[in-house]
Amino acid sequence: MYSKKEYFKHGLLFILTLVATTFAGGEWLFGRSILGKEEHFLNWEYFLKSLHFSIPFIGILLIHELGHLFTSIYHRVKSSLPYFVPGWLGFLGAPSIGTFGAIIQMKSFINSRKKFFDIGIAGPLAGFVIAIGVLFYGFTNLPDADYIYQIHPEYLDPEFEGHSAEDGYINLEIGYNLLFLGMEKLLADPEKMPVMSEIIHFPYLFAGYLALFFTALNLLPIGQLDGGHIVFGLFPKNHKLISLIAYTAFIFYAGLGIINPFHSIDELLIRIPLYIGFLYVCYRKTSLPTQTKWAIILSIVSVQYIMVNVWVGLEGYSGWLLFGLLLGRLMGIEHPEVSGHKKLDQGRQILGWLALVIFILCFTPQPFIME
Repeated sequence: MYSKKEYFKHGLLFILTLVATTFAGGEWLFGRSILGKEEHFLNWEYFLKSLHFSIPFIGILLIHELGHLFTSIYHRVKSSLPYFVPGWLGFLGAPSIGTFGAIIQMKSFINSRKKFFDIGIAGPLAGFVIAIGVLFYGFTNLPDADYIYQIHPEYLDPEFEGHSAEDGYINLEIGYNLLFLGMEKLLADPEKMPVMSEIIHFPYLFAGYLALFFTALNLLPIGQLDGGHIVFGLFPKNHKLISLIAYTAFIFYAGLGIINPFHSIDELLIRIPLYIGFLYVCYRKTSLPTQTKWAIILSIVSVQYIMVNVWVGLEGYSGWLLFGLLLGRLMGIEHPEVSGHKKLDQGRQILGWLALVIFILCFTPQPFIME
């Protein structure tokens, strides 16, 4: 079905991505890089230790993509092998997780709501099951509490007052989602459980958390994301409206605080037109009438301004804005139609609602905050 050249190309990308995520894992877990100084160099010993992060993390992404692939094969929909995209940025001195993700490319036309649904839901469900297993292992096999001192011996110094950005240290605060919080409360030993800013040093917890993060992104009920395929199957007549509402809510939350009444007039004169222009780019590809687009955009800006004025300090998560731009401008927030509006069978409808519940459990409003 696939040529030797394709197997080689995709296999090579997979290996490069595994190596890149191992490099990134070494940086997060142990503060060691292949570009580091002698005392912080990612030698062979620490490279092998970093595989405890990269193997489960890339393994979950692989299972996710294989779920899509095997389902497309089952439905006789021609598709590519998984494309893994390596993304280690250590040579730029920037933090990364070693990959920009993985995708498979559909190479044949799909004119079936059921096929869209099956291919879309198979990946997140398969990856989610493995992520639960990784997190279960991570929570039930936490190292002793003094493990953190092996990585940060400075914590033992009574005069230590914490790291700062000035010494080149990146403090990554990780936010909770409902599933991670629930598993922590049910499974973890409280005396061994690290604070969320130290999760990056615990390979299985960090890999599992990232898997939940990517699962939630894929299950957003928008456009041609996996969640968009699911909504397309569940709501054959209303999927466009649901996608538009979900996208608007996503962008609205992301941009809260961008336009702030406590900014100076000069700053607002710059921020407001730039932000309105950004929103227009996000909505430009939709099939909505121009007047409707502008009505949505101006309503978002106005309501955000009022809310921030009433609830001082109210903020969304601006980190979502880039993803919102990619959705609106590149991927689109509307799903292509197929002929007919036949409903899915009951079993598929149950799976679809289950996937939406999984999205709620995995979505983290503020996933990563760098200090």
